[in-house]
Amino acid sequence: GGKYRASRSYGNSGPAEAGKRHRPGAQEVLIDPGALTTNGISADTSTEIGRAKNCLSPEDIIEKYKEAISYYGKYKNAGVIELEACVKAVRVLAIQKRSMEASEFLQNAVYINLGQLSEEEKIQRYSILSELYECIGFHRKSAFFKRVAAMQCVAPTIQEPGWRACYKLLLETLPGYTLSLDPQDFNKGTHRGWAAVQMRLLHELVYASRRMGNPALSVRHLSFLLQTMLDFLSDQEKKDVTQSLENYTSKCPGTMEVLTLPDGLKLPPVPFNKLPIVRSVKLLNLPANLRPWKVKSVLGQNMTTKSPFIYSPIIAHNRGENQQKKIDFQWVQGDVCEVQLMVYNPMPFELRVENMGLLTTGVDFEFLPAALSLPAESGLYPVTLVGVPRTPGQIIIDGYHTSVFGVSSDCLLENLPGLKTNGCTVEVIPALPRLQLTSSLPRSAHVLQPSLGNEVSTNVAVQLYNGESQKLVIKLENTGTEPLETLEVASKTTSTKEKLYGDFLSWNIEDVLSQLPLKPGKIATFTVNIKVKLDFSCQENLLQDLNDDGISVTGLPLSSPFRQIPKPRADTKPVNPPESSKGSDLSQSKTLDAILNFKYSGGPGHEEGYYRKLALGLHIEVEPSVFFTRVSTLPATSIRQCHLLLDIFNSTEHELTISAKNNEDLVLHAAECQRMAIQVDKFNFDNLPEPQGERLLFANQKQLEEEKQLVQGFEINSKLDIGWKIPSLKRQGEASVEGVLNQLVLEHLQLAPLQWDVLVDGKLCDCDVMVDCKVGDPVALEVKLTNQSSRTVGPFALTVIPYQDYQNGVHCYELGDALTFIGSNTFFIDTVKPTEKAVCYGALLFLYTGEFFLNIKFQDDNANRELPLSWFCLPSVHIRAADSVLQTRG
Repeated sequence: GGKYRASRSYGNSGPAEAGKRHRPGAQEVLIDPGALTTNGISADTSTEIGRAKNCLSPEDIIEKYKEAISYYGKYKNAGVIELEACVKAVRVLAIQKRSMEASEFLQNAVYINLGQLSEEEKIQRYSILSELYECIGFHRKSAFFKRVAAMQCVAPTIQEPGWRACYKLLLETLPGYTLSLDPQDFNKGTHRGWAAVQMRLLHELVYASRRMGNPALSVRHLSFLLQTMLDFLSDQEKKDVTQSLENYTSKCPGTMEVLTLPDGLKLPPVPFNKLPIVRSVKLLNLPANLRPWKVKSVLGQNMTTKSPFIYSPIIAHNRGENQQKKIDFQWVQGDVCEVQLMVYNPMPFELRVENMGLLTTGVDFEFLPAALSLPAESGLYPVTLVGVPRTPGQIIIDGYHTSVFGVSSDCLLENLPGLKTNGCTVEVIPALPRLQLTSSLPRSAHVLQPSLGNEVSTNVAVQLYNGESQKLVIKLENTGTEPLETLEVASKTTSTKEKLYGDFLSWNIEDVLSQLPLKPGKIATFTVNIKVKLDFSCQENLLQDLNDDGISVTGLPLSSPFRQIPKPRADTKPVNPPESSKGSDLSQSKTLDAILNFKYSGGPGHEEGYYRKLALGLHIEVEPSVFFTRVSTLPATSIRQCHLLLDIFNSTEHELTISAKNNEDLVLHAAECQRMAIQVDKFNFDNLPEPQGERLLFANQKQLEEEKQLVQGFEINSKLDIGWKIPSLKRQGEASVEGVLNQLVLEHLQLAPLQWDVLVDGKLCDCDVMVDCKVGDPVALEVKLTNQSSRTVGPFALTVIPYQDYQNGVHCYELGDALTFIGSNTFFIDTVKPTEKAVCYGALLFLYTGEFFLNIKFQDDNANRELPLSWFCLPSVHIRAADSVLQTRG
């Protein structure tokens, strides 16, 4: 029925129109179609002019074909002739570029009944139709009939199906369906062609190659189908395709090799860059403790010395371009390096990726394969790929390798659409040693946040009482392959709220340097002394001025010619205030944070000027031990000594013992406060070194005075040697007075710049020394002045006044009959320059026995008023005059 309708269409219109255009009796001339040009006219114009009268026009030729075909269509046995006429008409129309009219003839040829044809004839018929459609530019129609011819090669009626011919014909249909076997063509914009038809054709290629006995070809086509048509597959189709692929690859794994067919056609490899889909690639820096640092030169780390100019815009511009292409950090030869990929699984089931690693160029790189399992349709999932560069140089990350469903893929980053990356080129420096740090203290959950470039790799913690010391033993193990040759250690206190006294962290660097070079696998031991000394002053009771202390200490003679009578204390706070009145600071713990920084190097990296940093964070909880609630002084019997009075409060929950140099131990119960009196020699602060340091270069006068007080406080504390001990806990430490001594305390503890010495009969009088002499014998009296100040002093006039003490508060100065001076009782001393001495001499004659005291006073004049009163402290003189006979008997 179809054939009849098609042929009748030509018969109705052909003869009538032909009769109108041709004269009766006109002779028809056959024209060779090959001699026609595009317009149906010969290219030779001279010949055309002579033959124009006898030639048919292009339209006439087609009309004649239509007329002939309509006549042939009326006869059943003329099918072959009708088909031949259609073919010739199509060829003529193809030459004339009249594709639509040619397609009408071809459509008619499709429905021509040729009777019983053999399979080969059918294949030939469909192949010819495909070629004709190709000639007129109907590529998809051509591909359709070529595919029909391919299917005809393996028809069920054929005893020996021609699968190779089928496969060959199917390959020829690919261009017609806008299908290429190169996966790179599918990365160029949107998808072209009908995906459903393309998938059907790929399935047929897979089946044909399998029936050909070429499993590698089947795997390649199925991989191509999964890679390029993934977005058009339903969930069930994805499962079916992957299951089939796994079945094929179990016998023949997919590779990245190019497959060459017998006819020379080459099939490129199909990398699975959508299984999984990679959205970003980021090269990761080494961990903080393994990052290399460059030793800065005089011109700076990034400065070039090739140009004599300080700044060159050309050099700066080029440097900026290089930094855009190159990562701003380095990897190290022999260290594990990481690249992070953000991937997701587009499949509706769990995706297993095996043997995933990096593809690199530039240096010898050993990648460590990874295996991962991504959940169904997962979101972005971080995957870290690692490897070890074995040689120094520049390494380029080209892509990654995977094995999915038995297919090995090399996925290049340049072929990944929409990929985000921070750069793919990084410098690999020569090998450096690697140190692993362990310590004797437990690890801490408290993580320090230091400045950039000093990230802490290990944090430890310890709890100490204020004044307690602790040894921190650090083991440095060389876990690398290069020897450790250099090591530097420095510390930094990160918490600045609390005032620290003394050396918080101290060590002997020579102990660890003597163990260098440290070979791989060896361990060096390093000991750090931790000494916590915070402020021991009590925040509840502010330090009182020391000249208003109304508390006396029994058993201490208070003889000094210049001692002032103490005033009553202004405040009347008790020594032991009730618990409710004590501030929370007495029991509140404080924290200290510090960082130990290690700089080390060795091996080839050291020769290139690189080193590594290692940081240990130290977190210390400081519990209060004792507090000095009040500090005062009392004069001693010697002008070169005084008594330091300390009110000490035990803030712990345990019984505590306080000890000091040359003093008895003081036992304090929990929350108890007692007073301790310590006799100390006065200090010559002028001999102490001046405070130094960079921070004092631009300090004001107040800051300089504070530093000076710290130096003086350290000197005093070192002589007192005050310590505490908690027997129940077997813990001990020291208690420092460095932060509790104010200016008045320091003045009382300071040795006067003018040192006065009094000698009676050649014996120095001090510390309640009583000189024995005989009645009637002259006694030599000598007054010596040593000027330790920085100024010239004098002249001075000293008057010696003898008296007797009746031990009832009455002093008797009327001693004219008891003793007499040999010479004057006034001594004169001329000017004395710094560091010089002056001596004046006199004599006494005792007429009666008894105990006598000598009070030496200075005459009031203008020169003396310029100097502080504390500069004129002379020792007391105690003389016992006895009868010569009694003394001999005694």
